[in-house]
Amino acid sequence: MGAAGRDFHNFNVYFRKNPDYEVLAFTATQIPNIEGRTYPPELAGDLYPNGIPVFPESQLVDLVREQRIDQVIFAYSDVTHDYVMHRASAVLAAGADFRLMGLHSTALPSQKPVVSIGAARTGSGKSQTSRHVATILRNLGHRVAAVRHPMPYGDLLKQAVQRFASYEDLEAQDCTIEEREEFEPHLSLGVIVFAGVDYERILRQAEQEVDVILWDGGNNDLPFFRSDLHIVVVDPHRPGHEKRYHPGEANVIAADVIVVNKVDTATPESVMTVRQNVAELNPRAVIVEAASPIYVDDPAAVRGKRVLAIEDGPTLTHGEMAYGAAWVAARRFGAAEVIDPRPYAVGTIAQIYQKYPTTGNVLPAMGYGEAQILELETTINRADADLVLIGTPVDLGRLLKLNKPAQRVRYELQEIGKPTLTELLEQRFGRGKAHP
Repeated sequence: MGAAGRDFHNFNVYFRKNPDYEVLAFTATQIPNIEGRTYPPELAGDLYPNGIPVFPESQLVDLVREQRIDQVIFAYSDVTHDYVMHRASAVLAAGADFRLMGLHSTALPSQKPVVSIGAARTGSGKSQTSRHVATILRNLGHRVAAVRHPMPYGDLLKQAVQRFASYEDLEAQDCTIEEREEFEPHLSLGVIVFAGVDYERILRQAEQEVDVILWDGGNNDLPFFRSDLHIVVVDPHRPGHEKRYHPGEANVIAADVIVVNKVDTATPESVMTVRQNVAELNPRAVIVEAASPIYVDDPAAVRGKRVLAIEDGPTLTHGEMAYGAAWVAARRFGAAEVIDPRPYAVGTIAQIYQKYPTTGNVLPAMGYGEAQILELETTINRADADLVLIGTPVDLGRLLKLNKPAQRVRYELQEIGKPTLTELLEQRFGRGKAHP
């Protein structure tokens, strides 16, 4: 059971060459239009000359019964513990075993040191933490590559091993908005990004180019690589979520360092709650506090305007946030109103509000393919607003033809107090040789 990421990885590292198992199917959820495919035989291996079909998760119980399946492996992230157990109950009632796979059976060993970045929830600030850590390691003299959690939403065979060193590489490989949001900020820092489907091949290629591997995790999933320093970000805007979500709680318990982010915008009571929860879950972890200050190019242009706020899509959907950086910027810089995008939403963008009713008066930047990107563009251009505030890591103004002024909202990690991530990283990895 997956979402085109952890599921494929677990298969590749544990089942692909394992004659004790016959994998009959994948099921897919969370991401639009990723079912109905076949995991290709070139990736599935010699035991699967016809590949493996991918079905919608809605067919799971029927598959268990019709194909007399013995075992179901849950392999996706950022869901409540209740959600996982409801799926388990359905599987158990249909007659199969229900399984979760841990780090020993799924994390690949690396020949190079690995720093992994994870989170308790989507939208905690994992991406800016990854960029910050990459910058620190480079300043310490290490060559770094970011290996990003998979997002293979297109041709799986073409996406088996991907290397991105420029914006042109993103164009050449037809990256979605979701992929660009994660890749572009690294590229702007001069950090090469690897991603794809087959993470052992990806890891071996990355090892040839760098001194340190940076695992840049997705959602709140566990790392795919065995980590020498595991850094996990928690979000005091959602206090208590660090104990209630899978596998975010496991991430917190496994962490060497926990970054309590957004302490500048969360209430002191929420920050204290999160600190107490993580100390209870993982008393051995080092806690670092951080802010994610936001800024725009021209704050005066926001004042008095009716603003359409666009936010990172997954943060609003399965991340369950009602707002993000663009909404905060609109309020902070004096917008007259943050308009409700829902009356202007079309196609699958309109459906997202129905599927994720916790989304507030903001527009999720969903772009899983050309059709949805066009629907996003249409929704923005239909909206009755004076200004668009883009709170996503990718510059949507470069990808979309917008009929109204737009400004980007930027945010980076800012550590507060001691110890710092620089101190912890230098203590663990030392200084490297200077590289051009």
